[in-house]
Amino acid sequence: MHLLYGGIEAGGTKFVCGIGSGPDDIQHIERFPTTTPDETIGRCIDFFKKHATDKNAFEAIGIGSFGPVDPNPDSEHYGYITATPKPHWSHTNFVQPIREALKVPVAFDTDVNVAALSEQTWGAAQGLDTFIYLTIGTGIGGGGLVNGELMHGLVHPEMGHIRIPHDLERDPFPGRCPFHGDCLEGLACGPAIEDRWGKPGRELPPDHPAWELEAEYLAYAVVNYICTLSPQKVILGGGVMEHPNLHHLIRKQVTKLLNGYVQAPQLLEDIDNYIVPPSLGSEAGVLGAFSLARRMHG
Repeated sequence: MHLLYGGIEAGGTKFVCGIGSGPDDIQHIERFPTTTPDETIGRCIDFFKKHATDKNAFEAIGIGSFGPVDPNPDSEHYGYITATPKPHWSHTNFVQPIREALKVPVAFDTDVNVAALSEQTWGAAQGLDTFIYLTIGTGIGGGGLVNGELMHGLVHPEMGHIRIPHDLERDPFPGRCPFHGDCLEGLACGPAIEDRWGKPGRELPPDHPAWELEAEYLAYAVVNYICTLSPQKVILGGGVMEHPNLHHLIRKQVTKLLNGYVQAPQLLEDIDNYIVPPSLGSEAGVLGAFSLARRMHG
């Protein structure tokens, strides 16, 4: 029997809602701006009510949300967006209104974990059980799977907020993270590039010194994750990574920083296929939400 699932990719800028089962079977999809919680969640509910006919009945809904979130089903705040810097969204109960309005099971996780799950199911991480997915854009987030399970634990990974070396003489920019200043996100997210150089990254030429610095910061992060999580692959996505040479620059810096210490052929001989872009494009989030719903539904 052909089962369908609902999916919500909840981003700080836009939401994507869909019904389907995979990349070749998206029955309905809709994108709309992220406004207030009531209005935006209401639009999600309206979308699913409109399309949930007998022909398009779905078994469960998966949600991949910007955060921080509470993904622990045993927590009293499960399904909440917690202390987010996104105005008006802190302490928003996301799952309960969806579940009550649509009367289906709802699975909930971070947007990056869900995008990682889509890449494992249909994309660049097929066949792998331990890998990471980083998105470098307005912020920096990270997630992935370890031994086939989505990364959770205490809450969920906050890979964008690790501390990395910062030479203040070479780069006097103080960072822009409201919590930590010059953490990885504070130094290397898209708005940090614009703050530091006076232009958004898309307007900087390919040979601008911004890109060597950006590659170095991201390579420090990737090396830390390689040494702690031992991922089988590193997927780097997000708007900043659309720069045509940035993956290459990061690979070169990672090789230099590791200095041959991790003796894996993937790093020593085939790093072009180890640090890679995502393969599912703009629909990765909603596809991952289908896969998350399917996992919960069994």
